[in-house]
Amino acid sequence: MKADSIAKMKINRRDRRERGEKLKMDSTDLAPEAASPSRFRVRLGLGMTLFGFIVFMIGARPALFFLDRSPVVGFIQIAVFLVGLALICVGGYVSLMAFWQNGERTIAADIGQRLVATGYVIAVFSGMADIFGLGTRPPPVYVPYFGPLQAVGVEIGMGIIIMGFLLLVPFKQRKSPPPPAA
Repeated sequence: MKADSIAKMKINRRDRRERGEKLKMDSTDLAPEAASPSRFRVRLGLGMTLFGFIVFMIGARPALFFLDRSPVVGFIQIAVFLVGLALICVGGYVSLMAFWQNGERTIAADIGQRLVATGYVIAVFSGMADIFGLGTRPPPVYVPYFGPLQAVGVEIGMGIIIMGFLLLVPFKQRKSPPPPAA
């Protein structure tokens, strides 16, 4: 019913435009293609992503900010770069969702949203494996260690996050060219 009325509005607007009538916008005459992404949401999301990247870099490479105090990667460092990764995920989600008009998304975008969340969960459990008791060092007597297996797990989680973001991008569908004249 709603799609039918939107289609009628589009046809009605096109007919009025062809006749040269002025179009008057009211609250019921909002066609989905007329809306543009919210600049505030895009800027907020990009700012949050940039801030998350800085936090991520403080956790991953504290020597870049002259904050390196230990030769090993410990719990605080892992927690900081995972918080930075969370901010990157939320910021990217906010800015990409601003491009979807009226909250209507494709199935691919819904899958992308879930892939971003799944990738983050994989990264968290891989990064905190020793703390959760799932890592290579047993919980009774251990020092949390971010080893090569955990690094690979975090990288796999980040790869899944990237795939999710690619699915969240609203690619425009190409209009099919008119059939050739015979």
